[in-house]
Amino acid sequence: MTDSLGSRMKFAVVAPSTNTSVEPEYAAMQPRGVTNHFSRIAIPNTKVTDDDSFMVMLQSIRDATFDAVDVSMSMDPGCVVMGMSAETFWDGAEGAARLHAKMVERTGGVPVIMGSTAVDAAIKAYESVGAPIRKIGIVTPYMPVGDRNVKKFFEDQGYEVVNLVGLKSPSPMLIAHESKQTLKRAAIAVSGGVDAVIQAGTNLAFAEVAAIAEFWLEKPVIAINTATYWHALRSMGIMDQRDGFGALLSRH
Repeated sequence: MTDSLGSRMKFAVVAPSTNTSVEPEYAAMQPRGVTNHFSRIAIPNTKVTDDDSFMVMLQSIRDATFDAVDVSMSMDPGCVVMGMSAETFWDGAEGAARLHAKMVERTGGVPVIMGSTAVDAAIKAYESVGAPIRKIGIVTPYMPVGDRNVKKFFEDQGYEVVNLVGLKSPSPMLIAHESKQTLKRAAIAVSGGVDAVIQAGTNLAFAEVAAIAEFWLEKPVIAINTATYWHALRSMGIMDQRDGFGALLSRH
C-alpha cells in the first residue's frame, strides 16, 4: 500500500521556522502524486547586523536541525530535503560532504538532498546541453562570512566566482521581505562577464525572478529552491517537467 496522496513520493522538508519562501515555492513545483511535509527548525528571528550576529543565527540553526530531522522521520519519508542553505555551503565542498554524511546517518540511510550540491548538479545539467559554465555570479541574503563560505564551495567545485552580491538581510525572517525589484537588480549586478547566475538563501523568493531573468539575460539563472526541488525529484526518479521555473524544470 502507498500513501493515498503521496503515491509517488513523500518528501520530508527541513526548514527554519523563520522561512516563509521555501514552502510555497516547493508547493508550486510539486507534481501530482508527490507531497511535501515540513518539519521546522525552531529558531528565533534574531537581528543580523554583522558577521558575529550572523554566526549566532547560524548556530541556532545548527543546534535545532537534527531535532527537526528526527521529527520528520516519523512520517516515513522517501527522501529528506534540506530547505535551508547557508550550512550546506559551510567550509566548502568538504564541509558539505561532512554535513551530508551526518544527515544520512541521522535519517538511517534515507536519501538527503542539500542545496549546495543540488545547485552544482543543476549547473552540470545546463552544461550537458550547452556551453561549459566556469564563471559565475552569485546573489545571497548573507553577511560577508556567509558569502565567503558560498564562494569557497563553488571554488572548490572548480568555478570562478566573478561577481557576488550579499544583500545583508537584517534577520532570517526578513530575508523573505526582499522585493522582486531588489532581486532583479542583484541578478543584473552579478550577470556581467559570467556564464551563469546563482542564488543562495532559501528564504529569498527568487524562483519566479530567476525564470524571468534567465529569459532576458540569455544565460542560466539558478534559484536554489528550484535547483533543490528539481534535484530531489530527479534523484528519486521523478522526471515530470514544469513550465514557469526556467529551463531546469522545463527541459532537464
